[in-house]
Amino acid sequence: MSTCEDDMSERHDAMSDRMARTLGWASLALGAAQLAAPRAVARISGVDDSPAARATIPLVGLRELLHAVALLGGQPAMGLWTRLAGDSADLTSLAGAMSGRTGWRRRRVVAVAGAVIAITAVDAYAAMRIRRSREQGHGKAEQWARGVMGLHAAITVKRPRPEVYRFWHDFENFPRFMVHVKSVRTSEDLSHWKVRGPMGKTVEWDAETVEDHRDELIAWCSAKSSFVPNGGSVHFTDAPGGRGTEVRVNLRYHVPGGKAGSVIARLLGEHPEQQVRDDLRRFKQVMETGEVVRSEGRSEGTRALRQALERRAQPVA
Repeated sequence: MSTCEDDMSERHDAMSDRMARTLGWASLALGAAQLAAPRAVARISGVDDSPAARATIPLVGLRELLHAVALLGGQPAMGLWTRLAGDSADLTSLAGAMSGRTGWRRRRVVAVAGAVIAITAVDAYAAMRIRRSREQGHGKAEQWARGVMGLHAAITVKRPRPEVYRFWHDFENFPRFMVHVKSVRTSEDLSHWKVRGPMGKTVEWDAETVEDHRDELIAWCSAKSSFVPNGGSVHFTDAPGGRGTEVRVNLRYHVPGGKAGSVIARLLGEHPEQQVRDDLRRFKQVMETGEVVRSEGRSEGTRALRQALERRAQPVA
């Protein structure tokens, strides 16, 4: 499940990344021009009358290339903050150049200063956006770590592996054997889940199928827009001795309410690990007999709810 955790901790704003790449290409183009034609850049900037300015421009070009390396090389935050430092230095230099010039040279310096001010605003916006997106990403990762539950369970179903895989692959079958699942709607590789949580709380999320190997494996991870971080995998293997199919479930999710939610779940008899085992037992019954067989003497969490749902189970088509 490291894939899901990494995904949650690295959910950066796509627009921020695009902005950083665009600014990186801009730095690359500007730096190349300043190194290749410093005299032309000095003339356009209105400082061609200053030997010191002409000598400084190639150094500024080298600085821009370093910005580009950071921005295009996967370090957007560092590249943006160094660009801001460079913008500040450029504005200071332009302010000094402006005071000693008149006529068309002064007008060009003013125009360049205006452009640098606009670029500084863009750099500042992009830098703040990158920082916010990373803080949000780390916040989700910390939230995951605080309330994470890792569950593992297995069961042997006396049915052929392709049949077991096919039934599980249709997520809309889940309410038939998972009593907490109210509904699942599927659309291509995405599914929308509505589930009964602790204390009657209803939670919803979208999940994306990230791996699907026919008759062998189904793996999913909550979509990036999901409020409930979760993920898991189900492995289907032939049981020894031709006894059917072994189904192994691995789940990892963040309990609503964090650790407190987990404690409440246990107090209510809705221990998540026991719930997974119960769900697998009902899955086995649906696959083997076409319905859930309820034991009158067994109490499973919210009993009335379980009984009502189990009475609704229909034979496998």
